[in-house]
Amino acid sequence: MRYLPLTPDDRQQMLGVIGAKSIDDLFVDVPEAARIDKAFDLPPHQGELEVERALSAMANKNTAAGSVPFFVGAGAYKHHVPATVDHLIQRSEFLTSYTPYQPEISQGTLQYLFEFQTQVALLTGMDVANASMYDGSTACGEAVQMAHRVTRRNKAVLSGNLHPHYRAVIETTSKFAGDAVVALDADVSGGEDIASQIDGETSCVVVQYPDFFGRVADLSAIAAAAHAEGALLIVAIPEIVSMGALKTPGDMGADIVVAEGQSIGNALNYGGPYVGLFATRQKYVRQMPGRLCGETQVVDGKRGYVLTLSTREQHIRREKATSNICTNSGLCCLAFTIHLALLGEQGFTRLAALNHESACKLAGALEKVSGVELLTPAFFNEFTIRTPKPAADVIEALADKGILGGVPASRLMPGNEAVNDLIVVAATEVNTDQDRAAYAAALTEVLS
Repeated sequence: MRYLPLTPDDRQQMLGVIGAKSIDDLFVDVPEAARIDKAFDLPPHQGELEVERALSAMANKNTAAGSVPFFVGAGAYKHHVPATVDHLIQRSEFLTSYTPYQPEISQGTLQYLFEFQTQVALLTGMDVANASMYDGSTACGEAVQMAHRVTRRNKAVLSGNLHPHYRAVIETTSKFAGDAVVALDADVSGGEDIASQIDGETSCVVVQYPDFFGRVADLSAIAAAAHAEGALLIVAIPEIVSMGALKTPGDMGADIVVAEGQSIGNALNYGGPYVGLFATRQKYVRQMPGRLCGETQVVDGKRGYVLTLSTREQHIRREKATSNICTNSGLCCLAFTIHLALLGEQGFTRLAALNHESACKLAGALEKVSGVELLTPAFFNEFTIRTPKPAADVIEALADKGILGGVPASRLMPGNEAVNDLIVVAATEVNTDQDRAAYAAALTEVLS
């Protein structure tokens, strides 16, 4: 057996050493209302083979993303990851490496982190990027805190079309920091007037690009409105592949850009581990969270790499840290770097073009289905449709027919009746003509 539980005598001996009469004494600080005084409704203990079979049976109830036509997005996207990526990141030199505290023995790790930063800065159109964060949503929360430090204000204005998970992280961190958040209502029409919410107390404006419903818009006017009031513009990009086709946030005046890098090199994994991208202007670099790898020269003139900025609480006193995120997604950003290096600039732009083409074909096919309305006039690889039946019911019916047709907006925006009939649909390079035809045919049946 891999696990040998303690005997009752062992437990009593341990309790005696620490001066507790029973295990219950160890939980006196937990409110009584939060305690459970009966056994969980779980099967009795079983052997390893029995447990493995039981868990496998439960897992088989799921529909794997690669087993059926798959059009789910809303922050997590299915792309093709070359086998080379997984092969290289599993080499022992990478798989077992740890934080590069000692540069003299960490040159390989520091070099790929430097390359990663360079790639992220180029993709976002910014001056400098850090060596990754947990994921896009937590990077977004960190960006708001950074904006507060830069402007010495504490009010963030959030677009209503910001991903609900990103919004929730900002609201959570702001609540415990005592900061103010003004969050607009979702507006699938694209008529949101976020500029009217910016005033002299605003620290930052947070928008998504493309937005939650897939809409692509020029952010230059919002950047100008924010800057006129001394605020910063934060742009969140949940689908980084879009940067192969769209104008960069940096070119539109963004001050901080955060993104989810999962689409490059990292497969869908039930929400993680993912890789948060974070980039900003050079003048704000000392307020940037995380850590920064830099290039230098060693004594004999050869090129070398070091940690240039490490303003994390692992490195300095907690009260002086710009972030309390204690790690970066090192292996995930290595996968990102390898995949992007394999693609190259032309390959990346071609990948983006394939994504847009796939989405345009799918939108055209679904728009022909009776009762379906396409609500996103300009999009990259994700768009929103309105259905004559509740979206959640439509998605369940499609799943019964072997089609994972997208995300009902109501799932991520519960309580908002205005989105009950909206489905956010994503199409990528992995979708075939047969997949798109199957979706359109299944949707026709479901709505008939």
